[in-house]
Amino acid sequence: MRGAESVEALEAALRVIAPYRRPDLETRLRTSLHRLRTDRVRVLVVGEFKQGKSLLVNGLVRAPVCPVFDDIATAVPTVVRYAAEPTAALVRVVEQAEDGDPAAAKLERVELPIEELAGHLVETGDAENRERWRHADIGLPRALLAHGLEIVDTPGVGGLNSVHGAATMAELPQADAVLFVSDASQEYTAPELAFLKQATALCPNVLCVLSKTDLYPEWQRIAELDRTHLERAGMDTDLLTVSAALRVHAIRNRDEEADRESGFDELTEYLVDQVAGQAEVLARRSTANDVAAATEQLATTLLAEQAGYTDPAHAGDVIRRLTEAKKQAVALKERSARWQHTLSDGIADLNADIDYDLRDRMRDIVREAEEEIAKGGDPKKTWDQLASWVEQEVSAAVAANFLWTAQRARWLAEQVAEHFSDGQEPLPKIRTATEDPLGRVADMELRLGEPFGVGQKALSGLRGGYVGVLMFGMLGTIVGMPLINPFSIGAGLLLGGKGLTDDRRRVFAKRQAEAKAAIRRYADDVIFQAGKESRELLRRVQRDLRDHYTDRAEETNRSLKESLASAERSVRASKEEQERRLAEIPAQLKRLAELRDQALALAPRAGGHRQLEAAP
Repeated sequence: MRGAESVEALEAALRVIAPYRRPDLETRLRTSLHRLRTDRVRVLVVGEFKQGKSLLVNGLVRAPVCPVFDDIATAVPTVVRYAAEPTAALVRVVEQAEDGDPAAAKLERVELPIEELAGHLVETGDAENRERWRHADIGLPRALLAHGLEIVDTPGVGGLNSVHGAATMAELPQADAVLFVSDASQEYTAPELAFLKQATALCPNVLCVLSKTDLYPEWQRIAELDRTHLERAGMDTDLLTVSAALRVHAIRNRDEEADRESGFDELTEYLVDQVAGQAEVLARRSTANDVAAATEQLATTLLAEQAGYTDPAHAGDVIRRLTEAKKQAVALKERSARWQHTLSDGIADLNADIDYDLRDRMRDIVREAEEEIAKGGDPKKTWDQLASWVEQEVSAAVAANFLWTAQRARWLAEQVAEHFSDGQEPLPKIRTATEDPLGRVADMELRLGEPFGVGQKALSGLRGGYVGVLMFGMLGTIVGMPLINPFSIGAGLLLGGKGLTDDRRRVFAKRQAEAKAAIRRYADDVIFQAGKESRELLRRVQRDLRDHYTDRAEETNRSLKESLASAERSVRASKEEQERRLAEIPAQLKRLAELRDQALALAPRAGGHRQLEAAP
């Protein structure tokens, strides 16, 4: 759990508002409290395979929890979080949620000793993850993780353009921070820079980590080259250098000097201050807003009641203002409200744009693949390389499409917030996580059809040769030559070769057509699966935004309704009742003001809230 002060403020607020019988406000505060207690700060460790990601995670948590081998790589994500006692489990999806939300899927946990995880997490143990593990979950009692950090060691099998790379890319919108790991053997490659550019556009905290500095004497030069690449690409991203091997040595031998030289102190400081610290700031700001909003809504009711008691002559004006405000609040709930139109029209536009973008990307890939096939030759010989290229391009295209979807969804959320309350209402947390759609796409297979081996070639040549010998031999017999003569033999060789060439072209053309059809089937399957995920994602976004702002409108409407009722009751109240309530209301307002001030002190920049003062 993180944000102890925020948790205390929310618990205090729940105690204070309990007597007012406002279940809507209690639900809002309890939801915020649950989020604080359960949400973790997610840190993705990403990069090409064999760059030292797993060893980096081990160094951070000071334990060999992620398997490390010289010749094999991680194939299943590993999530390392805080736990009072060491735990390990494998997690997989048993049943998908109806709305496709990965967070709502039904999961199965298989507990097992940490030392047995390696066989399930690396490519030799389960190269294609046939058991369909979603991730490994490891809990450790570590001070770093107690800040609420959740470190994820992502697969690097196949590189950043692989299917694993696309799945990692799809996780970026939900990450609080990204550690991009590249070793000191060479400077950044073009795919690495492209990945970094997308990561910095989607994640608030991206840090580049240069690993294995103990193995390469030129690591300082490589670090400078990498910083130059980042600057030229316009990415304001820091770069730290670390040696995980030196860190392990320092832990084993309790060598403090070696530990300092490893560079992990700076990395740990970054995670605590920049990542966990920023998440704490956001949590405080959200808590301050929720508590202040709740106290102000309750205070509105008390102030309206107080105004009716202290100034009966102007009670009618108060009632009229509250009635008008209530009409505006009711209008916010109607389908004709501007924010409702913005949301429905925006989702419809997004659905069309995202579908077009995906189909356009797939069409370009299919066209390029077909052009490569049409260059001639037997697709059977180049199919493995071509299929691998198509899968990589499709993975990159799907990842880019989902990232664009997440970016557009956030932009739409900002537009809806602006139209709902002129930007005064903070943005809700929208669910843009998705399951990897390529995991449900059938493999791309080339159906060879009729074989064309040595036997078929010989038969094709003999068939053409027989026709040539027979035809020209019969013509030769007319002029007295034998059936088998030099001319008939030459004609047989010529027609046999032509028949062999024609059959080869026919078979190759058939295989080329089948290869094109296989690629089109694969692209259609990808469009179907990825399109379904995109539509479900946008439906979740629409539902989250609609429910959030409808709840806010309902809260405002109920507060104004009760304020109006309180003002009307104050006009009809007896003198004894007026005196009693005039004595109670200032104390209640003072208590609400103290609670509001306590919450706002958590986030000094959280402004826009009015003073809660009793009327003189």
